[in-house]
Amino acid sequence: MTKSSLAIAVAGLFTGAMFSTATMANLDIEEARIPTAVQAIPKVVGRYQALINSLGEQYSEQTHELKMTQMVARQGERLWQQAVRDVQSGGQDDRPLYWGRLAMKTLLKQQAPSFKIAPWQRDINLSAIEKSSRGFSNISFEADTQVKILLTGFDPFFLDRNIDQSNPSGLAALALDGYQFSVNGKQAQIQTVMIPVRFADFDLGIIESLLTPYYRENSLDMIITVSMGRDEFDLERFPGRNRSATAPDNLNILTGANHENPIAPMFNGKTLNGPEFVEFSLPVKAMQSVQGDSAKWKVNDNHGVTTQGKGKFNASSLSELQAATSVEGSGGGYLSNEISYRAVLLQQQFNSKIPVGHIHTPRVKGFDAKTETDIVEQIKAMVIAGAKSL
Repeated sequence: MTKSSLAIAVAGLFTGAMFSTATMANLDIEEARIPTAVQAIPKVVGRYQALINSLGEQYSEQTHELKMTQMVARQGERLWQQAVRDVQSGGQDDRPLYWGRLAMKTLLKQQAPSFKIAPWQRDINLSAIEKSSRGFSNISFEADTQVKILLTGFDPFFLDRNIDQSNPSGLAALALDGYQFSVNGKQAQIQTVMIPVRFADFDLGIIESLLTPYYRENSLDMIITVSMGRDEFDLERFPGRNRSATAPDNLNILTGANHENPIAPMFNGKTLNGPEFVEFSLPVKAMQSVQGDSAKWKVNDNHGVTTQGKGKFNASSLSELQAATSVEGSGGGYLSNEISYRAVLLQQQFNSKIPVGHIHTPRVKGFDAKTETDIVEQIKAMVIAGAKSL
């Protein structure tokens, strides 16, 4: 089957009420990209159509509100688990999960159960799909695990530039979910989640909601956030508080921030309260040992920051940044920097000793299975090396 004929076949799965003119207004920007993606990457978009069909069939038969929400959450978790299985069995692609989730959300917006559903009930179902299909409902360590590690990845982003864009951090999350290994005679395990590239989710506290129980209960041994970055691996030492990137998120939202006008993010309706810079606590030297002959990319301990007045420079210590106004942290001025800032800030607020910090991976253009597989393998080696030093 040619690419064009396959696109037509897959597009047939997304026609009718789902993308009629009358209902397109109900879709957000991410969901509205599906027809474009169907034309460009039909196999990727249609990979989990059987799960989407199953959701639609069960949803249309629902007559009970609670059972409906439970069913929706189960289907979202099935999507996550299937994506994990596919990647871990050799299908090195994070994108089908992203597009499958959007198709499920579109279905919930355009179809109805067997009773008149209120808008707030539909919102609960959409939230259930979001949480469960991102692995949030699937964080469970084996009983004999002695070293517990949480790792986060991100969705693909900048899709209006390149609709077939992948994200190696998301691939790492799928590849490493549930991964077990032995370190210093102890059983270790990694659990993972996928984070949306949306400012609003961060402003509403998605990171704080995820991490608060672990900091409060001191129930993890390491927290690693991961995103796609520059030419090499960067361990981002000094996350900054403010947003300054002019790039949009996946909903094409602009913050209005730039280098001349950095803007602090929000949390629970108020400006996020914290210092201009914080310092991460990952085992840097151990993680930097995974480079050279044993790995493809260099691993940098990145001290680079940008402040108002002084511009871009390498900070030697956190004390050097005490009186500065942050423009960019070591991780930049976008959500990659912000996730690490929020994770470290929360650690400090709970006076936790859990090592936490951010890995920026080498960037890829579009989708490159070989390069991304190599990136994931080096991330795995870095995590194992870091665990050995705990």
